[in-house]
Amino acid sequence: MKIAIIADPIDNQKGGIHVFTRELVRALLAADSENEYILIREKRGPVIDGARQLVIPNNRTGLGLAALRLFFIVPLVLWWHKVDAVLEPAHFGPFNLPRRIKRITAIHDLTPLLFSHYHRYHSQLLQKVFLKGILRKASLILSNSKHTTNDLKAHFPFTAPKIATIHLGHEPGFSPRASRAILDALGVHRPYWLSVGTIEPRKNLVRLLEAYRIFRSEVQEEVFLLIVGQKGWKSEPFFEALEQHPYRADIRLTGFVSDEGLAELYSHAVGLAYPSEYEGFGLPVLEAFACGCPVVCSESSSLPEVGGEVAWYANPYDEKDIAQQLIAMYRLPGEARRQLKQAALQRASAFTWEKYAAECLRAFRRMGG
Repeated sequence: MKIAIIADPIDNQKGGIHVFTRELVRALLAADSENEYILIREKRGPVIDGARQLVIPNNRTGLGLAALRLFFIVPLVLWWHKVDAVLEPAHFGPFNLPRRIKRITAIHDLTPLLFSHYHRYHSQLLQKVFLKGILRKASLILSNSKHTTNDLKAHFPFTAPKIATIHLGHEPGFSPRASRAILDALGVHRPYWLSVGTIEPRKNLVRLLEAYRIFRSEVQEEVFLLIVGQKGWKSEPFFEALEQHPYRADIRLTGFVSDEGLAELYSHAVGLAYPSEYEGFGLPVLEAFACGCPVVCSESSSLPEVGGEVAWYANPYDEKDIAQQLIAMYRLPGEARRQLKQAALQRASAFTWEKYAAECLRAFRRMGG
């Protein structure tokens, strides 16, 4: 088959969809000698493993031009290049595809539907208007967790026979690091908890701030909190709580951090504090494990699928419970901490992009072409 991958997220995002699209492309190109791949991108970027790239510019400041690209220009280009299937990592478009072109749609979560109050209005509206149609027209749906698959089946029962449930992998660059260059640059020379993710309501950062206050009051030691991630939507309550926090001076917001810098932060952290209310997968948990970093995360949604028996779990709606897990992990004796870090590395080894690509190819073959 000739498969087009809508690789726009490589160029226009820095979050989880960006990572997923980049690693998906790399893994498929490395594993697949049967199919031909074409990457559709918004702008010309570094060539990925020699893949053929077609640049179709996008104007994100004008809704009309963006719609023209999704509904007419991209479909026309795919038709012209005689594409057999199109893989959409962000599950939104292109539309108006010729019937002969199979659609492969990746679904990461259903948060715009299940947690609509945490999303901007236009995001809610787009999902309500288009998602059901996208799923109906999909020949194959890639789901990244059993939890996401269950959500899909519950809300869209017709998707059941089209779903392939495949866990994500971690990028090989996430491994234990001795370097502390990024910590030196940040001026962090004390123990620290790490939080990773866009600053938006679903990540539950307001409760994390309160849990950190309880933690500091209990341990009576200077342990920092580093929050890695870009400012997202509806983040005002977080910044209000941050400015009023009694330990504000010990909370650092780093903004976006490269994968290399993030691996260093994971490697030297007391642990990852990840009390998210809902995740379709939970890639930071896996990245942390790959660097030997212990994890305290929510007991909800897909996170137990990733964390297994290695992560420590807390009720995401109970700041005291989150704090107690942080306190207990911080107070672990040396040998117990060493064993926990080793267990984290072992857990991470079960999730690779090579496995993801192999499962994808099996799903492609079942889809036919």
